[in-house]
Amino acid sequence: MDRVAVTQMLAGAGCIAAGEEADELIQAAAGDPDVLHDLISRRTDGEPIAWLTGAVTFCGVRLFVAPGVYVPRWQTEALARRAVTLLPVTGVAADLCTGVGAIAAVLAAAVPTAQVLATELDKDAAQCARRNGVEVFEGWLDDPLPREFEHRVDVLTAVVPYVPTDSLRYLPRDVQAFEPRLALDGGVGGTDLLVEVVRRSAGWLSPGGRLLLELGGDQAEPIGRLLGELGFERWDVMADEDGDPRAICAHLG
Repeated sequence: MDRVAVTQMLAGAGCIAAGEEADELIQAAAGDPDVLHDLISRRTDGEPIAWLTGAVTFCGVRLFVAPGVYVPRWQTEALARRAVTLLPVTGVAADLCTGVGAIAAVLAAAVPTAQVLATELDKDAAQCARRNGVEVFEGWLDDPLPREFEHRVDVLTAVVPYVPTDSLRYLPRDVQAFEPRLALDGGVGGTDLLVEVVRRSAGWLSPGGRLLLELGGDQAEPIGRLLGELGFERWDVMADEDGDPRAICAHLG
């Protein structure tokens, strides 16, 4: 089956970047037509392409991704790039809920003289992160971070689940069918873990440290209020290409 035929099949199934995905699947099949047919079938059923190819590119960094784990989104790249600009050359960064280690890997690649730590609850995702060169501590949020880093972290990032529970049913069909709910469900209002990270962050950040969180919908306003209550001097909301809130970056006084 040639590239044109594969592209047409993927496009017919609703894949937006059908040509690029066709190239990836053909490469992953390594010339085996039966493997290629299976990959096409699984992709047209909605299975994430990163699960099929075993990798995803994030901020120019190629990352290993195992089936069943959350796949980092390109929309998170802006947060990662912002974090890079804030991390001192000999600084310390911590990425909570790192998943396959996307943000942590980008930070380590961009600022190799800095120390980059990460945490992850899911064992399969943590194993992916290690394969991606990330120093991962397994556990809930900041619980497993070494206490020696209290008040020493210059940049703390987190992409926690922030989709309100009642809104999960509105996610795309393939996301509902394949993506792990643990990586999506943010509780009743979607802010359960966002609030928890904000409350815990001050104990890790150095004076003047930065906290970067991905969020969505109308969550920036209540999170901003909480930041002010907890001693953060200022913060700004980062918007996506559609002008909708996507992340918040806060400065600890």
